[in-house]
Amino acid sequence: MSIKSSDNEICRMDALTLARRIKARDLSALEATEAVLRRMDVLEPYVHAFCTPTPEHARTAAKSIDAELAKGEAVGPLAGVPVGIKDLVATKGIRTVMGSVLYKDFVPDEDDIIVERLKAAGAVIIGKTNVPELGYSGVGHSPVFETTRNPWNLALTTGGSSAGSGASVAAGVAPFAIGSDGGGSVRIPAAHCGLYGIKASMGRVPLYPGCRDDRYPGVSSWETLEHIGPLSRTVTDSALMLSVITGPDPRDRYSIPAADFDYVDAVRGDIRGCASPIARTGATQRSIPRCGASSAPRPRYSRASSAARSSARTPAGVPTSARPSRR
Repeated sequence: MSIKSSDNEICRMDALTLARRIKARDLSALEATEAVLRRMDVLEPYVHAFCTPTPEHARTAAKSIDAELAKGEAVGPLAGVPVGIKDLVATKGIRTVMGSVLYKDFVPDEDDIIVERLKAAGAVIIGKTNVPELGYSGVGHSPVFETTRNPWNLALTTGGSSAGSGASVAAGVAPFAIGSDGGGSVRIPAAHCGLYGIKASMGRVPLYPGCRDDRYPGVSSWETLEHIGPLSRTVTDSALMLSVITGPDPRDRYSIPAADFDYVDAVRGDIRGCASPIARTGATQRSIPRCGASSAPRPRYSRASSAARSSARTPAGVPTSARPSRR
């Protein structure tokens, strides 16, 4: 399978743009799905982001979204948007190995809460993303699958344990992916892969069965540590995912009430006058102004902002034919 010329444009789109264009029927969910599956097919021999790709599940879901749109039916906020699911998260009918020989043939009989919510929102699951054994490592190798490589440089690691999720998003195979974080497992791959990742507060994103269910020894030991969070190429896409997967559920005894704000609205607006909460050293300790303060931003924040805006580069470790065209 080879990448088509139109695939790069689709694979560069953020989730918000993809969802909007699919809903407007400027682009079909199946077209978007086929584009990322072709990209996955070309890159997987190098990157190993997905331990269990699910192309047929993805095509079926995408066709269903297109059929609903053709009939004028309402669709969810993520309708047709491809997403990877970390392989510590249960997926009904899809193998969930958790990087362990103990679970190499395990197929859950129920979806995790977040998978239920993503499906209800119309997201298209394109596969399970690679993890180290039971998530107990900050890298991407396990005794079951190939080691996940960093798309920016195949000689380097993505970090972990959300290794495949980080690699898949950085390589442009999906605009965002589900990660989980007990000791840095969202934040480390985000840093290594040039992405945005957030470790949501405990209970903000409910979890079940996963590490809340003692039927799954090894995974269940993370119960008081595990936080679910997104990895994405833009802050807005992480906010979009959080808007779908957050909120209480009685199956998770740690779940907390829903936030009293809209996640996507929260990332819009002007950040001038804001300061990053960096601890100051020296004899004088000055307070950090809140957003909306009248003081002008310091030059270092402006430089960081410029660097962030120019960070949408092309991974150097992947084949030239799979690299998105530069704008």
